Amino acid sequence: MPDQPGRPADELVLDARTLRGIAHPLRMRLLALLRREGPSTATRLAERVGVSSASASFHLRTLATYGFITEDEGPADKHGRERWWRAAHRGTRLDGIPAEPAGRVAAIDFVGVVAAAQAARMQSWVAAMDTAPAEWLDVGSLSDTTLDLTPARAQELLDRVDALLAEFQRHDPDRPLAPGEERVGFQWQLLPEPAPRHSDPR
Repeated sequence: MPDQPGRPADELVLDARTLRGIAHPLRMRLLALLRREGPSTATRLAERVGVSSASASFHLRTLATYGFITEDEGPADKHGRERWWRAAHRGTRLDGIPAEPAGRVAAIDFVGVVAAAQAARMQSWVAAMDTAPAEWLDVGSLSDTTLDLTPARAQELLDRVDALLAEFQRHDPDRPLAPGEERVGFQWQLLPEPAPRHSDPR
């Protein structure tokens, strides 16, 4: 299906250049808010993340320079001064680690920022569990397992998870939630574990 005018494309595949623009904790938070909640301004976003409007504006302009966000018409402002921003893509994907040193460092920095953001998202659920509705306590889940896989089988697993997720409604900030729906974060990690180093028993 072709992209609709004014709507985000599905995904941006990161390269060495765009990695430099996104591998920053505040930019990741700003972009996540625009993707989850729809268009906003530097002032509104600054209040959400606890920084100055000037700082939010700088990082939003940087995101725009690298193609992560675009200007949006937004609601009419009585003074006509508010600049509104919209996410340009629904998601971001990193396909492998670049071979060249600068891109490799930026990719590892990006993965580190993503890991911290995902950990924070899990902690926010833990903090909310005491007052969460019972029906969501029953399905809210943190679980893990250990598998023995080759790289090819690991890729097959990722592809099958992607295919399964495609069957479900992806969050769209422009679509009102249906009765009974809530915005749900689904996180998954496939992390090779370093082999333990055993001392020679001889």
